[in-house]
Amino acid sequence: MSLVSDLRIAVICSSNMNRSMEAHAFLAKKGFDVKSYGTGDKVKIPGSAFDKPNVYEFGTSYEDIYLDLQQKDKSLYTQNGLLHTLDRNRRIKSHPEKFQETNEKFDILITCEERVYDAVVEYMDNKSPLDNAIVHVINIDIQDNLEEATIGAFLISDMCMMLAKTEDLDNEIEEVLHNFEEKSQRSILHSIVFN
Repeated sequence: MSLVSDLRIAVICSSNMNRSMEAHAFLAKKGFDVKSYGTGDKVKIPGSAFDKPNVYEFGTSYEDIYLDLQQKDKSLYTQNGLLHTLDRNRRIKSHPEKFQETNEKFDILITCEERVYDAVVEYMDNKSPLDNAIVHVINIDIQDNLEEATIGAFLISDMCMMLAKTEDLDNEIEEVLHNFEEKSQRSILHSIVFN
């Protein structure tokens, strides 16, 4: 499938498990050049109780997490959708990746919550730029549940389609994001950082 645009896009949430992966799947199907990441210290997903999350290191394969949860409580993790989520994830890539550990270059970094946005902007501001290329960091708040992740993926996909149609992204992005905010009734944060 040919790319719909040459924009290099990263979608970033906390654990690279739900929101970023749902958007990754959507954008990849549409033909975007997309990767996904998390910014957290560890990969945290719901456990048997609110205060007992399952915690894994970044780099642990989706397959291993799937098998671990299946062994711990197959019916719970089938019911809450985690096994389905992990099944989707392992078809897209092998394991959750941490944004702060990648050397990839992107034109647009899309974050799924404000604290992730803050972490990405801070990281980009503190690292030495490679070639001073402009990178747009855009946040759209998406609650971390399966239904919202799907809605969020639609919204991110719509926004990326709008951005892909620009002649000059750097000069047109503010107008595109303003139009997207009005259309989606979601507020957007936007910063420029350098790669």
